[in-house]
Amino acid sequence: MKKIAIVGAGSMAEALISGILENGLIDRKNIWVTNNSNANRLKGLNDRYGIRSTYDLHTLFDNADIVMLAMKPKDADSAIAKIREHLTEQMLVVSVLAGVSMNTIETLARKSLSIARAMPNTSAAVGKSATAIAINSRVTDVQLESAEQLFSTVGLARFVEEEQLDAVTGLSGSGPAYIYYLIEAMENSAAGIGLEKEMAQELIVQTLIGAAEMVKNSSKSPEQLRREVTSPGGTTEAGVKILEEHGVQQAFISCIQAATAQSKKMGNALDSQLRVGKLF
Repeated sequence: MKKIAIVGAGSMAEALISGILENGLIDRKNIWVTNNSNANRLKGLNDRYGIRSTYDLHTLFDNADIVMLAMKPKDADSAIAKIREHLTEQMLVVSVLAGVSMNTIETLARKSLSIARAMPNTSAAVGKSATAIAINSRVTDVQLESAEQLFSTVGLARFVEEEQLDAVTGLSGSGPAYIYYLIEAMENSAAGIGLEKEMAQELIVQTLIGAAEMVKNSSKSPEQLRREVTSPGGTTEAGVKILEEHGVQQAFISCIQAATAQSKKMGNALDSQLRVGKLF
């Protein structure tokens, strides 16, 4: 890994920059970033991380072996149009664009490319992302290893088939928001039963961390773990019965299905635009 050129300077780009540097994956002087027009944002990244930025595309892509697409998905067509002449078949193009297929990226670039398409989540900001990665047939073994190393700097990284990425988006890509929603509900309930907000939040967060560690480190299923702490006639049973009465488990299932469907819809919408030639 010689040089990384990042197109887009949002929160995910920053999380990956931070992870790369904390893990010593590549020297900071070999990380280059650009965006559409927000020079203040680039200066902020330069000041915080000591990386380099430029609006000169020749300088940005010169000798880069990895190009990361980290702009907003809706801007993919215009952004890739600007950089397509600088993309080569020797580069690994890493995309974190939700709903944008590898085929779409190649169509926008008007050339065949080695592509790794990834779906991290916002927990990358604290090095705890759950990232799924799909690759196309042109990715070499060396490039595959680079992609895994890159996303391992911000958490767990696993490879999947591209057709599974919409499901990953619905499950773990959007997953942190579901957990935050649950925490909101637990905090609201704490206020109603007489607990101070700060103490309640500490108890809630530690409870979630502990439960997650139990699932991670135990050979037992989540259902078995739940049943073991649900004594007949006890407090846990009383609480779980209310969750079941309100269909909370089915609500979570429907939630993830809806997010998965939306990811597919976003990708299909862009593909449809391409088929009718609206982008060119």
